[in-house]
Amino acid sequence: MKRTMGVIAIAGALTLGGCANMDQTQQDTAKGAGIGAVAGAVLGGVMTGSREGAATGAAIGAVGGAVAGNVWSKKMQRQKEQMEAATEGTGVTVSQTDDNRLKLDIPSDISFDTNRYDIKPDFRPILDEFSRTLQDNPGTQVTIIGHTDSTGNDAINNPLSVNRAASTRDYLTARGVGSARISIDGRGSHEPIASNDTVEGRAQNRRVEIYVAEPQTATN
Repeated sequence: MKRTMGVIAIAGALTLGGCANMDQTQQDTAKGAGIGAVAGAVLGGVMTGSREGAATGAAIGAVGGAVAGNVWSKKMQRQKEQMEAATEGTGVTVSQTDDNRLKLDIPSDISFDTNRYDIKPDFRPILDEFSRTLQDNPGTQVTIIGHTDSTGNDAINNPLSVNRAASTRDYLTARGVGSARISIDGRGSHEPIASNDTVEGRAQNRRVEIYVAEPQTATN
């Protein structure tokens, strides 16, 4: 075990230590490689009980981690800036996540009425601009997740959240975004971001989250 831990430490240090002089894309690749190396070292060491197994696992994991990471490219930054401009003053939150995805958090007062999944008029211009940014960056993948508050039960909330995500997807595909690029999910009321005990909290929990990821292998 001590030998395995030593290999893990070396794998992490060697992979991440050179980030200071790298650009953002190179840093993302190195970080992904480091995570993969550590995971591979653990798995290899446990399975074989040897330093050699840990080292082999680290090497394999580093390659896999480097490929699996997301890129925060100039196109992603431009897309973020475009969406910030398009949603200014609307209540939509635009951010970069820790794993280099663009996130749009759309509250219910813009996106959907209570217990409905047809897109509200104020949501349409936001999605129109979003579809244009996606066409400018065709190497990205989109994930749309619908949420509800805790009013009602899972039999109502779970399909409602999926239908909200599906309506958003269908709007984007109708404007030329390839359906193969978009995956959807519904979480019902199971991932609240505020208390469901207040009107304001429930309004925050009724939302749609849209994530855009540019995989490392898409352009690099």
